[in-house]
Amino acid sequence: MAVELSADNKRMFWVPEGFAHGFLVLSDTAEFLYKTTDYWAPEFERSIAWNDPAIGIQWPIGGEPTLSAKDQQAKLLAAAEHFA
Repeated sequence: MAVELSADNKRMFWVPEGFAHGFLVLSDTAEFLYKTTDYWAPEFERSIAWNDPAIGIQWPIGGEPTLSAKDQQAKLLAAAEHFA
C-alpha cells in the first residue's frame, strides 16, 4: 500500500501497533511525526532492509536513497527477529 502524505493534502495514515512500515521523502526536507500508543522504546525497535527482494517494494527512486545509520544496518526479513 502507498499513500502520499503532504502539507497540501493534510492526510494522515494509521499503522497498527507492531506493524512494519516505511516511508520515502519526495522533497528536499520533511517533518515526519508519529502518534503512538506508548512512549518510544528504542530497545524494541527493529529495522527491515528497504530493498529486501522478498518484500519486493518498488520504491519510486532513481539511484540509491539516503539512509539513516540505523536503516543502513537493517536486516532482511528472513533474518529479522520475529515476535509472537
